[in-house]
This record gives sequence, structure tokens and C-alpha cells, in this order.
Amino acid sequence: MFESLSDKLDAIFSKLKGRGLLREEDVDVALKEIRLALLEADVNFRVVKDFIEHVRERAVGKEVLESLSPGQQVVKIVYDSLCDLLGTANSRIQLAPNPPTIVMMIGLQGSGKTTTSAKLGAFFKKEGRRPLLVAADLQRPAAIDQLMSLGRQIGVPVFATKEIKDPVTVCSDAVKQSKLDGRDIVILDTAGRLHINEDLMNELQRIKAAVNPREVMLVADAMTGQDAVNMAKSFNEQIGVDGIILTKMDGDSRGGAALSIRSVTGKPIKFIGSGEKIDMLEPFYPDRVASRILGMGDVLTLIEQAQQSFDQKEAEKLQKKIMEESFSFEDLKDQLKKLRSMGPLENLLGMIPGMNKAMKDVKVDEKEFVRIEAIINSMTPAERRNHNIMNGSRRKRIAMGSGTTVADVNRLVKQYLEMKKMMKMFKGGKGFRMPKGFGF
Repeated sequence: MFESLSDKLDAIFSKLKGRGLLREEDVDVALKEIRLALLEADVNFRVVKDFIEHVRERAVGKEVLESLSPGQQVVKIVYDSLCDLLGTANSRIQLAPNPPTIVMMIGLQGSGKTTTSAKLGAFFKKEGRRPLLVAADLQRPAAIDQLMSLGRQIGVPVFATKEIKDPVTVCSDAVKQSKLDGRDIVILDTAGRLHINEDLMNELQRIKAAVNPREVMLVADAMTGQDAVNMAKSFNEQIGVDGIILTKMDGDSRGGAALSIRSVTGKPIKFIGSGEKIDMLEPFYPDRVASRILGMGDVLTLIEQAQQSFDQKEAEKLQKKIMEESFSFEDLKDQLKKLRSMGPLENLLGMIPGMNKAMKDVKVDEKEFVRIEAIINSMTPAERRNHNIMNGSRRKRIAMGSGTTVADVNRLVKQYLEMKKMMKMFKGGKGFRMPKGFGF
């Protein structure tokens, strides 16, 4: 996410930070490079023009150029300007004073609207709400089946019918049913088209008029860059949009759509899709995204994801095992599973300040976790609890059962022993880190 832009901005700021004194000409050169980097990231040219003017106005002031660290001051100004550009504060979906809150999902076909509807349902369910998904996409043959499958996966009911051919009637009936069932959130997965046309707009306008949604959420594919921005502008002008969800952000190394869409439409980005898994929908925090773009990491999001994956009681239980030096292979398997549930490791590492740069040429091998899990699963309960009983014949059996080699089993045992050794150091207050070989 934003990798290409981050690398270019990092190189520009490294030059500025290396200077003890900045002149106005130095700032101008840096701003020209920033302008080029933003345009190459597919940011709207008008947005770039306004952004550069805003930064220049603040960066060439006397208090910046004559400060003790002018380079860092310029980075701070760029950070603040990025926050302004992205929306200054997190915008949530506004809940209706009288339930249900109706959220109408709109967008072009292929933007990930159906999957995002389910992700939003899972998000609200985690918050203790009672969502209902509505299959109102009657254009795409598999849309109803897809939403029903996703609904079963997340444990959220889906209102669907193949008898009614009018999406307006489907949405109206779904809202009535939600009131009878005590559902407080209704998410309408409406139809899209391959491109904006009159039929699509008429259908969406009719649905909006019939159910009066609290929020109209536009789902846009971040990887389409300026096309996503132009599409968002058209939907906003013809339907009226309350917020935007950018999907496929994990595949967009440029970030042009994210940096342009709010400025062009005047509507906030409320969520970003950061992966294919059903729980990979993040609330959009402009300051955190600005930090990621400037290579400062995003520790707050990392902490929040960890809190969702790691239960407090389990954490205390784990700490006790570390203190008692009774950490077993079973515990190792559980912790690796929780770590993987937080999302792709590369995404997690990118949230740690400075880690993007440090890990630039290091490839994270997710398959290593699968091999480790397979090896541990092939052990008997006694072997998981006590590695000392694993003699040569046992290790050969474990290797055959897990589809790996004896060398793989030996390497895992060695890594496990290194980890236990480090945990002993951690117990003594000397710090702890994951030993080499675990996914790297």
C-alpha cells in the first residue's frame, strides 16, 4: 500500500534532512520532485497543484527555513497537508436515531461491492449490532448466491429472493422484514454495471427514493486510480454519496485514488479494504494513512488488530507459561495462528515505523507458517508438550506425516529451542524477538 509513493518521498526527504540550512530554492526543488512523485502515483493533477501550493506557502516561511531542523519541519508540513487532503478525521457511518440504519452500497461491477457488503456486515456484527444483508443485485447471475454464501460464512442473515425481479421491491420488503426481526443495520447490495449508464442510475435513484437510506456508500476499486475518482464524481452528482469505501488497497502501490477522491468529490473515505479475507476492512484514519505514506508506520492500527486477535485472558495465560518456561509446541501453533489471522505479514510489518525500509529486500514466506503447522499437527500430544522425547524415529514419522523432511523437523525444533532461550532472556528483562527462520 503506497509503497511506490513512499519510496520516492523518502528519497526526497532524505536530501532535505541532510542539510543543516535550507534555502527557498532547496524547498522549490523538493516540491518539484514531490509534485512529480504525486503525478506518477496517479493523483489528480488539480489536487497535486493545490497540495503543492499549500505546502509551499507554509514551508518557505522564516520560522521553517531558520529553524534548527528545517528538513524535519518540511516533513511535518507535508504530513499535516496530507492529513488535510485525506480528510483530517475518521468518519464513521452515521447510525439512524430509530433503527434500522439503512446502508445502500453502490458502485460499478467488479469493484468488490458484494464482498465489501459482507465485510461491512461482519464489521457491524463485531460491534454488537444485528445486521441484515440484502441481495438486491439482480443483474449479475451469481450475486445472490455469492452474498448468501458470504452471509453463512460470517453468521449474518441474508434477505434474498429469486422470484421478485424488481430490486426496489426487494429492498422495500427487506426493510419491512428487518423491523419484524429486530435487525438494526440493513446493508443493500445493489447492482452495478461495467460502466455508468442511464439504466443503472435510474435503478439506484428509485431504490434510494423508496427506502430513504441513512448512508449511501460508494464502493470504488483503488487500483483503477483516476478512473475511480471520475466514477465517484459521476455517482455523487447523479445519486448523492455520503461516503466512500476503497477496495483492493493492498494491491495499489501508488495510492492516487485515495489521495484524490475526497478532494474531488468532497466526500470522506470511511473504510478501506486491505485484503481478501472477510475481516480485512479497516476504518479509514487520514492521519494513520499519512503516516504510512511518509514511512512512519501505523502502530495504532497494528495494536487494534492485535487486540482483536489476542484475548486478554489468553495473553495472561501465555505470559504465565513464559515465566514458568512451559511454552510448548501447541502454544507456538496457537500464537502463529493468531498472528496469521491479523493479515498478511508484509502488511503488518509495514505498520511498524522504519520496518518498510528495513524489510525492503526481505521476502516474507507465508508458506513457512503452513509447514510449521503441518509439522506440529503431526506430533503426538506428548511430543508437543515435551520435545525431549522426539528421537530419530519419531522425527522421521513426523516428517512423513507432515509431508516435509527430517531436516525441516530438526530446523523447527532448533528454532523452537532458540525461542525458548530468548523467552528466558525476556523473563529476565532483556527483551524478546522472533528468531530467524519464522517466515523470513
